[in-house]
Amino acid sequence: MVRVIIRRHCRPGREADLEKALLGLRANAMRQKGYISGETLRSADDPAVWLVVSTWTSAEQWKSWEGSSERQKMEAKIAGLLSEPQQVSIFSFVRRGASESAHTVDMESLRLTR
Repeated sequence: MVRVIIRRHCRPGREADLEKALLGLRANAMRQKGYISGETLRSADDPAVWLVVSTWTSAEQWKSWEGSSERQKMEAKIAGLLSEPQQVSIFSFVRRGASESAHTVDMESLRLTR
């Protein structure tokens, strides 16, 4: 599985348009092979910053959707609502023992104090 994180900066006054466009984009993504889940977040510190986080079964399935003509048309409309180009990052899940350089956290060993 992979997580795709897309960071966008909305043009002032275009927030409602961006929200509507992102909801439409997600509705279409939900019909794609490999799509698992997604959410849209808006920064509490800078309301111009929006994040879309989606989970896919593989990077290949994400890339198939990313390169589709349907998505490209929607992204072209979204680009007009942004103050700068979006940033797309793909992250894979770290599994214990998968890599010597991987960092994992054993939640049972953590102790929370007040």
